[in-house]
Amino acid sequence: MVSTAARVGVLALQGDVREHAAALSDLGADVQLVRRPEELASVDGLVLPGGESSVIDKLSRIFGMQQPIRDAIASGMPVYGTCAGLILLADRITDGIDGQQAFGGLDVTVRRNAFGGQVESFETDLDVPAFGGEPVHAVFIRAPLVETVGQRATPLAALADGRVVAVQQGALIGTSFHPEVTGERRFHQRFLDLVRAA
Repeated sequence: MVSTAARVGVLALQGDVREHAAALSDLGADVQLVRRPEELASVDGLVLPGGESSVIDKLSRIFGMQQPIRDAIASGMPVYGTCAGLILLADRITDGIDGQQAFGGLDVTVRRNAFGGQVESFETDLDVPAFGGEPVHAVFIRAPLVETVGQRATPLAALADGRVVAVQQGALIGTSFHPEVTGERRFHQRFLDLVRAA
């Protein structure tokens, strides 16, 4: 459990916002839904939820959130992105829609919908050496894939065939899958530990 309530935001423009808010609340965090720059300024960490990365990208520009989020990442704010959130954290995107942009920060190349559409969604157990103990039960829904990991980023988990599905770079974490929907809390706890350390 978190000993002091970390004040963290969930970007609430589109996607599975409630599930992340519930996961963070379960761990004792003080959760703020973030839609405006002033709300971002009031939190110490940010979660980028799963959803549709191109829609979140467009909405972030409409709501004036793109540059403030980029600035927060550049200044060292801890950020955790799942699925679409991982795409938004990536420095490089392949198969993005025309004109799609990301916040960047993670030195990775990510492929959108790498496993196909909704019908190709799947579940599997992942070994995450950083956690030790029990494997992580991971749900992949129209999931992206980390195609290349740059020198500044570190893989946290990979599929049995070696394809990377979770990475960390300093205060940034990205996962291709959705721990917020399975009751898996260790990635959220790792994020909150980063927030408290910052």
